[in-house]
Amino acid sequence: MQRDSGPGTWIRRYRPRPDAAVRLVCFPHAGGSAVVFHQWASAFPADVEVLAVQYPGRQDRIAEPRVENLAELAKGVLPALRDAVGDSPYALFGHSMGATLAFEVARRLEADGTGPGILVASARRAPSRQRDQLVHLLDDAQLAAHIAELSPANSRLMEDARARAMIVPTVRSDLRAIETYRCPPGLALRTPILTVIGDSDPWTTLDEAQAWARHTRGGFELRLLPGGHFYLDDHQDEVRELVRARLGHRVA
Repeated sequence: MQRDSGPGTWIRRYRPRPDAAVRLVCFPHAGGSAVVFHQWASAFPADVEVLAVQYPGRQDRIAEPRVENLAELAKGVLPALRDAVGDSPYALFGHSMGATLAFEVARRLEADGTGPGILVASARRAPSRQRDQLVHLLDDAQLAAHIAELSPANSRLMEDARARAMIVPTVRSDLRAIETYRCPPGLALRTPILTVIGDSDPWTTLDEAQAWARHTRGGFELRLLPGGHFYLDDHQDEVRELVRARLGHRVA
C-alpha cells in the first residue's frame, strides 16, 4: 500500500500497517495538524492502522493556501482518503472542527456506498447546533487570548511571538470554515456515532453534544470525560480505548 507523505498530500501514515484489518482516519482540530495523532499510530494494536489528515496551509503544506470552507475541505480530502483506505473497513475520528469535517466526509462517502463503520465526534457540538458568537472575527490579540484560554499548552504557545504569528492566522482560517458551515436540515447518517466531550467544555455543552443523536440512524453513544475543550490532552488512553473497543464490533 502506498505510503502517503510530503507536500500536497492529505494523508499521513506515521506507522504503516498494510495488513491491518481496519483503518482509523483522524481529523485534527482548528489550527491543528496531522502530527497531533503521531502517537496514536503506535498506540493501537497491530491490526489497526491510524491515518491522520493534513490540512493545507500548515507544516509541510505551509506554502499551500488555507481552505476556509468546510465543504471544500471535505471535497479536497475525499480522493486521498478513498485511496488510503482502499477496500478495508475503516472508521473516522475528529476532534473539534475535525468532528464536523469528518461528518461531512462521512455523508459523501455514504453517498458512494462506502461509508465508515463508525464516526467518533470529539469535543464538538452537533452539526445542527450553531452559535451566534463568531470567534474568527476577533482581532489578533483577542484571538490569541481565546486560543490561550483553551488549554495550558495553548497558553504557553501564545507566549511565544513567533509561534503566535504562525498559529493565529491558521486558527482564524479554520474557525472561519467551521463557523460559516451550515448543516443541511434533517441530515442523518447511516453510520453510528460516538460523541465524547469534556464535562467542563465551554464550547460544547451536554445538550449540544446529545444533539448528535439526531444525525444518525445507526445508533448513538455519548461519553463524558473530565476536562475542557482539550480534555483529550489528558485522556488519550481512555479515548483510544473507547475507539478500539468499538472498532472491534462496529467495523468488521
